[in-house]
Amino acid sequence: MARQIAFLRGINIGPNKRVPMPRLRELLAEHGYEDVKTYVASGNVVLTSRASPRKLERALEKLIEDEWGFDEEFADLVEPFFGFLYDNWWRVQVEGAERVPAHGAALLAANHAGILPWDATMISVALLREHPLPRHPRFLVLDWAFELPWISTAIRRVGGVVASPYNALRLLQQDKLVAVFPEGVKGAGKPYAERYRVQRFGRGGFVEVALRAGAPIVPVAVVGSEEIYPKLADIPALARVIGAPFFPVTPTFPWLGPLGVVPLPSRWRIEFLDPIETASYGPEATSDRALVLELSERVRATVQEALYANLVKRGPAFV
Repeated sequence: MARQIAFLRGINIGPNKRVPMPRLRELLAEHGYEDVKTYVASGNVVLTSRASPRKLERALEKLIEDEWGFDEEFADLVEPFFGFLYDNWWRVQVEGAERVPAHGAALLAANHAGILPWDATMISVALLREHPLPRHPRFLVLDWAFELPWISTAIRRVGGVVASPYNALRLLQQDKLVAVFPEGVKGAGKPYAERYRVQRFGRGGFVEVALRAGAPIVPVAVVGSEEIYPKLADIPALARVIGAPFFPVTPTFPWLGPLGVVPLPSRWRIEFLDPIETASYGPEATSDRALVLELSERVRATVQEALYANLVKRGPAFV
């Protein structure tokens, strides 16, 4: 149901604006709100706060403009930090950025590694730096990352969205550029000995989403992310305590405490490969399991081949 947003002080942001209540409550905590009451009958959300009316109005305007919580001003604010990682820490080299569609919906499908979604942020920086018509991609992140204090808000504000087929489809229907990591936990949690061996892409859910939206799939190969947190072992008992899919043991974590979360300075290469068209199949093709699995395997094989080629081009990881 569309909600009209208003303050008790009488400031009206406007009717027919759809705002997700979980994100609204999160915004409440960030900006000092005292109370939220939802009046179902009238469709109004009434807010009281000690903050200035204009400050609250601007905060809600941003939320309404992007229901997913993406904040372009915040993304610009943290760009120097990501730029340092991109230019100096990981020395990222990029190939094929121009292959990513400049307009409309498209699905980026990349290999995945690392405890935190650094690969997603570097893909974002690569497109902003190297694409002829830069655009901010939205990237799907595993649920558990949004349970991390502080980090969850930052992930959302730079373009992270909880991973689900529903969210991916809605983003594509809004003509967004969406990055997915079909390996999921299997990719992020694989041991260092299996680095750059692309894991199975599940049941091809990302292909079904692309078919429903008629969006092209752009395979993306990321070299470098496997070395930033070399996973030597796992402690399942601790993972269950913190609600994470795994608790990694690396050369620096947990031995160095918080410093162990600092990623190692490996050299990176990111290659955007030729888009795979899906619009001609039509949405009804989602019921063709053979086609879905064939396209999924095609993407996986393309990424795997590109990873091997880029490993050779990169050479040693830390030189």
